[in-house]
Amino acid sequence: MSTPPPDPVTLAVVRGALEQIADEMDLHLIHAALSPIISETNDCANGIFHPVTGETIAQGRYGLPVFLAYMQFSVQKIIELAAASGGFKPGDLWIMNDTYLGGSHLQDVQLIGPVFADGELFAVMATTGHWMDIGGNVPGGWGPRATEIHQEGIVIPPVKLYDQGRRNDALVAMFRANVRLPEEIAGDLAAMTNVFAVGARGIEALVRRHGRATLTACLDEMIAHSERQMRSHIAEIPDGTYRFEDAIDNDGIEDRPLPVRLAVTVAGDTMRLDFTGTAPTARGPMNMSRNTTVSSCMVALKHLFPDVPVNGGTFRPITIEVPPGTVLSAQYPAPCGGYLEPMGRVIDVVFGALAQACPERTPAAFFGTIGVVAISGTHPARRNYFVGVFPYPGGYGATRVGDGLVNGTPPQSMANFMSLEMSEHRFPLRFDHFRMREDSGGAGRHRGGCGTEYGFTVWGDTTVSVLGDRADHAPFGICGGKPAQANRVEFVTGGRAWTPQWRSKQDKQPLAPGDALRAASPGGGGFGDPLERDLATLERDLDGGYVSRATAESVYGVVVAHETPIAPGRARYRLDPEASARRRQALATQTDEENR
Repeated sequence: MSTPPPDPVTLAVVRGALEQIADEMDLHLIHAALSPIISETNDCANGIFHPVTGETIAQGRYGLPVFLAYMQFSVQKIIELAAASGGFKPGDLWIMNDTYLGGSHLQDVQLIGPVFADGELFAVMATTGHWMDIGGNVPGGWGPRATEIHQEGIVIPPVKLYDQGRRNDALVAMFRANVRLPEEIAGDLAAMTNVFAVGARGIEALVRRHGRATLTACLDEMIAHSERQMRSHIAEIPDGTYRFEDAIDNDGIEDRPLPVRLAVTVAGDTMRLDFTGTAPTARGPMNMSRNTTVSSCMVALKHLFPDVPVNGGTFRPITIEVPPGTVLSAQYPAPCGGYLEPMGRVIDVVFGALAQACPERTPAAFFGTIGVVAISGTHPARRNYFVGVFPYPGGYGATRVGDGLVNGTPPQSMANFMSLEMSEHRFPLRFDHFRMREDSGGAGRHRGGCGTEYGFTVWGDTTVSVLGDRADHAPFGICGGKPAQANRVEFVTGGRAWTPQWRSKQDKQPLAPGDALRAASPGGGGFGDPLERDLATLERDLDGGYVSRATAESVYGVVVAHETPIAPGRARYRLDPEASARRRQALATQTDEENR
């Protein structure tokens, strides 16, 4: 006798319970991890997956979006391997970081294990945690000059870390011997392992409460509901093919742009994304696996359709074509350490293409680079070896309904910037400033969010590597909005300031006491004509330091009636409405004539 479909109340209760379990897994890992890349930056993710199809059922809300789609591919691979070796057993736990089978880069290590209820397999759980070091040529793994995967760290194929509850101690010893931070990595691995006890306890309680048959029906309906919801959204987009192109500045080895090209075809309630024409596989680390490209597309579409719960059904109406041999379909031995940069470009080209079809839903480009600064060395006071990683915050793109977010975490990862106090405690450096970057958001009727400027001076010998992008190709605006300011990186060594040859990439630069690094992230692109921006809003922009007077006058076309100093470098502005209207009309006329 078949189980009847779940009623709406039961379905909502079960969905909420599964999401809460995944949230608890996130929080347990964040609180228990030793490395600040997890405990401060939240560079992790946890999810619950279907035991047969491997499709996502629920995900934690505190981890990084980049992991959540590609973990489904990793789970599906492990289900296949487990089936070939006799099936999952209670106490089994698999580990892997293979970039080409899973996704992202070698630092992101995944654990995958079964959940049994009443003696039968009920679900599969997975956790991903970023290891602060994974071996390789560059401490922290962020090597802008890498030309093959083995230069970036140790590769872990899918293997059992625990076999029916027995840990493979030899495997753990191998990990410890090949990383620069063995104690921290061992602690993080223990925290990741303990996450499965948290998840299993919650799922077992849920089975006891609702029964296995009811829960199984709920899982199937959750996936089917997301599919129906996504199809309904796609059906509202006008049929047609929409094209867009952007570029990665360079690959860290050859100084030439790498185009990322996309054609989005909407037909009824289905969508096809085709990346034909994208640059060939790069020599340097600006590559990512096909699985990560698919994940990137899902992250972008989730921004457009935020009400659709993310699970396996969300992806079913969408076909993604990624030709082999490109920067978006890396195969062994292509390096992938900088994968977050092409990932950002994929998200942006999805925005750029769909802005032509549904601008009411689509944001302009976000700041588009992780801009990772990795520091390492031996602490001069404590004599311990350290590795620190600082991912950029920056500006989000504006939308039809409002300005972009200021100082936001990267949409493809959501990784936080480590706290300044903790960083100064752990590492031999002093932050000189951390502030909003004036004028960095793209101008528009709605302004792109501003990026961030920060700088630090080291007081001990330190090695610094930088792996970023968007220095040559600034984030774009849409519907008449202007581009944001581009990325900027500067070193100060021996009293001399200089920009890296590759602008946003530098490999293992030694810094002596008194040397410094300065970094300035891009803002987001603007939305709509800047000459249509509300004057009262512009006054707040000027007062708050988001927009300079020069930009307000030259780009937004306003006339300042009064400027009252209120503090060093700060003033309160009042605009002249009549004079501003005349200037805006003159600028609009001039633009029309230039466009003829």
